Amino acid sequence: MKNQTDQTDRIPFIAKFFATGFYSGYSPIAPGTVGSAVGLLIYALPGIENLYYFLPLIIVAFIIGIISSSIIEEKLGDDPQIIVIDEIVGMWCALILLPKTALVVISAFIIFRILDIIKPFPARHSERLKNGWGIMVDDVISGVYTNIILQIAVYFMM
Repeated sequence: MKNQTDQTDRIPFIAKFFATGFYSGYSPIAPGTVGSAVGLLIYALPGIENLYYFLPLIIVAFIIGIISSSIIEEKLGDDPQIIVIDEIVGMWCALILLPKTALVVISAFIIFRILDIIKPFPARHSERLKNGWGIMVDDVISGVYTNIILQIAVYFMM
């Protein structure tokens, strides 16, 4: 039986590159957390929080995530750990339309990781979706829940 690394050699480069979050999904320790951190690094780029850039980026990354994770899932089985584009997109959903401050970004990271792990309804149920949808949708749900929590917190703190 071949190991996962040998099997990924047969996956097209572009699918592997995007689905693994620019190869961050190969982290030997907590690849999902590393993928979420990659999402934060991209979010740190000046001006990216502007809705005219950020919303199209999220939509395009979501579509690329469905396609690329479907390709990898076909080779490696259900929701391989190396796929982290879902964490990146979920992290961005957690941050959209929020103030770009250190407190908000750190809070979003922590809350998103917790929700991504516990998978509140309907996130866990959405994992059953096929063709990359299940991989992507559960993290988007966790990201949206994170965003709602932080929108409420920011509202009451201001």
